[in-house]
Amino acid sequence: MTDTTTAGRNWAGNISFTAPRLAHPTSIDELADLVRTATSVRAVGSRHTFTALADSADLMVSTEALPAEVTVDENARTASVSGGMRYAEVARALDALGWALGAMASLPHITVAGAIATGTHGSGDAAGSLASAVTALDVVRADGSLVTLRRADADFAGAVVALGALGVVTRVELEVEPSYTMTQVVDRGLPWETALDNLDTVMGSADSVSMFTTWVDPERIDQVWRKARGSLAPPALDGATRAGAPGHPLDGEPAENCTDQTGAPGPWHERLPHFRAEFTPSNGDELQSEYFVPRDRAVDALRAMRSLGPELASLLFVSEIRSIRADDLWLSGAYGRDTIGIHFTWRPDVAGVRTVLPRIEAALAPFDARPHWGKVFTLDAHTLASRWPRFADAADLRRQFDPDRVFRNAQLAAWGM
Repeated sequence: MTDTTTAGRNWAGNISFTAPRLAHPTSIDELADLVRTATSVRAVGSRHTFTALADSADLMVSTEALPAEVTVDENARTASVSGGMRYAEVARALDALGWALGAMASLPHITVAGAIATGTHGSGDAAGSLASAVTALDVVRADGSLVTLRRADADFAGAVVALGALGVVTRVELEVEPSYTMTQVVDRGLPWETALDNLDTVMGSADSVSMFTTWVDPERIDQVWRKARGSLAPPALDGATRAGAPGHPLDGEPAENCTDQTGAPGPWHERLPHFRAEFTPSNGDELQSEYFVPRDRAVDALRAMRSLGPELASLLFVSEIRSIRADDLWLSGAYGRDTIGIHFTWRPDVAGVRTVLPRIEAALAPFDARPHWGKVFTLDAHTLASRWPRFADAADLRRQFDPDRVFRNAQLAAWGM
C-alpha cells in the first residue's frame, strides 16, 4: 500500500523526511511497479540512520511488508533472508533451525538491508562488518527488473555497502554457522594506560569486546563489555573489577533493557547484541557519530581523543570503542584494514554536536578516519573520496546501475556519490 500523507521522521527525530509518498509493498511485483513509475526512489529500513540518506524527492519504500522468509542451505552454509527483516527476527529464525550468525550489531532492531548498506558492524577481532557476511543480493533496479548479484561477480564488492544507490535490496544471502552458546561479562575501571599499552590483548580477550568511556575520567575506562563463545566467562581484566550487578552502557538506565551480563551461558543471539529486542534501547532522543581508524594506529588515535574529553563532556552520553576485521567492500569503514571504531552517542543537541564534530574530525584526520555512513559527520565530498581507495569506482558503479539517477538523492549528491 502507498501512504501519501507523510514519510515521517527517523528514529532519533533529528531528520524529518520530505518525501511526498511512502509505500509498503507486499510483493516484489508491486515493489517493481512502484519503482518503475517513480521519478525518485529511496528505501527506508528501521530508520536508525541519523542522516537524510533514506529521503527522496518522490517515493520512499519500505520492504518490511514483503514476505518474511529465512531459509538455510546447509551445504553452502548460507541463509536466504528477506532484506526488510530485522536482525532479531532473523536470529531467532536461524537459531530455531540450528544455525547462527557470526556477528551482530549492538541493536538487533535494525533491518538487514539497511545495516548492510551503511556498513554497520558489531565487535570482534575476527568479526567483520555485517556486510562482510553477504554472499548474494537481490536488487530491484530503476526499470523494475530484479537482478541477483553474487560474490563471484566482478563488481560485487562495490554493491554490498552501496548506500542504497543501486536499487532496493529485497533479499540477502548470509554466511551462517552452527548455533553456539555465549557468555557476557562486564568489567569496570580498566586503567587507560593498561588498555592503550595492551590494546591488542584487551580487544582480543574475548570474541567481542566493547570499551565504554565518557572521556571524563583521565585514569580509567568506565566499562568493558566482553562476549565469549562457550560456557566459560572470560576472567577479569588486569586492573579492572568485575561488575557486581547487571548494568547499562548509560548510567541510570535500566539493566533489563540489556542482554545478560552475569557470565551465565546463553544462546548466541541473546548475548551478541548489547540490547534486548523486547525493549527500547535508547536514552530517549539522541544522535550518533562514529569514525573508523586503522588498527595499527588506534592507540595514537585514542590518545588524541582523550585530549578532547573536556570539550565533549556537556554533549556526550557515552563513547564505545570496538574492533572490526578488514574486508574488501569498497565503501566499508573497514575496507582494506583491520579497524577500530570510535562511536559517540550524543545528547539531542544538533547544533552543539555539529559544532564539536569538526574538532573530532580534525583530531582523527592524521589517521585517515572514515565516518559511518548512517551517522552524523561533517566531512565534505573531497575528504570522503580521499579516505576510501575505491570511492571513485563506487561512484562509477552507481552511474552504471542507475544512469537516470532514480536512486540518487540530495544526501548522496552532497557526499559526491
